Amino acid sequence: MSLEFILRLVGMVIFAILGVYGGFFLARALNEPVDMYSVLIGLVGALAGLVLTPFLTTRPARSLRVVLARLSAQTLLAGLIGLIAGLIIAALLAFPLSMLPEPFRSILPFLGVLIFGYTGVAVFVMRQNDIFSMMRLNLPGRSSQSENNPPPQDGNRTILLDTSVIIDGRISDIARTGFMVGTLMIPRFVLNELQYIADSADGLRRQRGRRGMEVLSQLQRDPTIPVRISDIDVEGVREVDDKLVILARQLRCPILTNDYNLNRVAELQGVAVLNVNELANAVKSVLLPGESLIINIIQEGKEAGQGVGYLDDGTMVVVEDGRDHLNTKTAVLVTKVLQTAAGRMIFARLSGREEQ
Repeated sequence: MSLEFILRLVGMVIFAILGVYGGFFLARALNEPVDMYSVLIGLVGALAGLVLTPFLTTRPARSLRVVLARLSAQTLLAGLIGLIAGLIIAALLAFPLSMLPEPFRSILPFLGVLIFGYTGVAVFVMRQNDIFSMMRLNLPGRSSQSENNPPPQDGNRTILLDTSVIIDGRISDIARTGFMVGTLMIPRFVLNELQYIADSADGLRRQRGRRGMEVLSQLQRDPTIPVRISDIDVEGVREVDDKLVILARQLRCPILTNDYNLNRVAELQGVAVLNVNELANAVKSVLLPGESLIINIIQEGKEAGQGVGYLDDGTMVVVEDGRDHLNTKTAVLVTKVLQTAAGRMIFARLSGREEQ
């Protein structure tokens, strides 16, 4: 039996009782039969209670919960502080307002509570960033520390993990290096999507999902990597990517992903993104035109006469006239370095000597 059904029954009884009393007084006022009016209006009240109770109880509570879930903790705290400040001002003004003649002495104190309470919440929420920044700067002993040695704040930050970056697997090695500072948070809806992929009928998707589960297990077993699985959810949104973006805006934290579409959507909405592919491209070795290197040409290129090899970090090297040196370690000279969305590509030509 659901809560809404119980509230409907309670509302039906309450409205029926009110209807009976209303019918009684109405019949007395009209000099009509009391029993008939009481029964009829009582039945109408019971029907109204059965229909209207959810709109007076559960529906507003559900809407309020959705709104509160989309607000950040800082916004909620700012609103609470503003409400308290507004009520304090209204309380201070209540005594002088109560000295006014009627009807002002009865109406103005109540209006003051409403007006100053709303104004306090609105002002503190609108200026929350400025207020909290000022509070942090004015803490005792904070100014000198921030001028000389600013305290590290990245250790307390949260990093949201996307399903794609978990399946990718490189997050485990990156986290062990210590360059990623903060708590890795996996929302429950991301974990559910990962489990759905692991149970897929498609063999490749099932293998990727199980690899993601193994990566999560490795992260949780490592004591040096703070990992937290959270039950926090975003109601009213079905897509996992949309939930991640809304949650990142609420928590004011970045999203760790290698999904290009999620990267673009998050950036358009002002959410910070940590892209694993961009990190991989950034740490690849830097080669300039004119430098020489030894490359093992393993296959033919798309153009006539080209050969293709790869560096240790996976960077593709296209060698002009390298088709005749397949499966041979050959010295080449870099002629051009091209950065593309898929990664870095190096063009080179033969330097005239081979490595045995």
